[in-house]
Amino acid sequence: MIRCALVSFLAFALVVSVACKRVEQRVAELHVPDDSSVTIDLVPLQSDSQSQRWMGVYVSGGKVARFRIELGPAKAAPAQITSEFTFKFGEGRLLPERGADSSVLLADLQKALQAKTLPSTPPQKKTVPFPYANLGDNLSQAGGGGLTQDPPGHWAALKLFFGEGDQESQVFLNINSSIRKAQFAIKDPDYGNLAMAEFAKVL
Repeated sequence: MIRCALVSFLAFALVVSVACKRVEQRVAELHVPDDSSVTIDLVPLQSDSQSQRWMGVYVSGGKVARFRIELGPAKAAPAQITSEFTFKFGEGRLLPERGADSSVLLADLQKALQAKTLPSTPPQKKTVPFPYANLGDNLSQAGGGGLTQDPPGHWAALKLFFGEGDQESQVFLNINSSIRKAQFAIKDPDYGNLAMAEFAKVL
């Protein structure tokens, strides 16, 4: 009788343990929208071991925005290899896609990045290159926005650098290839207008 009860208890504990792990993983991968970011869907494109490529898709207000995201390999700077906190750096670019209507996406980005003006769309779209910093992997979304290490998840936090000198702007790009979502998020309101000018070139 005791042995049967023990077996039943262990079986129950195992089920609860597995269920808890599943719940924890599911919670860690929840998508949490907030006012300081714009979420897009990711469609994987052919990539290789040295790069990552996606089609970004944003559907809202009856408009469908499409553009491509390419990220080259990220490597640690030599001076940081022995550092406790090692950031990785790489090169990437945003590429335009024909037949897309990004008017709603640009308007939503203006709100999220707190840009004061919406730039006029240039007559011809062009590729926007950028260096980026990988700030962390295996992250999950926090309830109030941003990313956290606890619990772990599948989000990667990137910071993109557009332009140079006094025309430089920065934007966060959070990517979750597991659920195929990405977020453009505000870094600083002072970068809003400059960042929007870069987005308008490609979106």
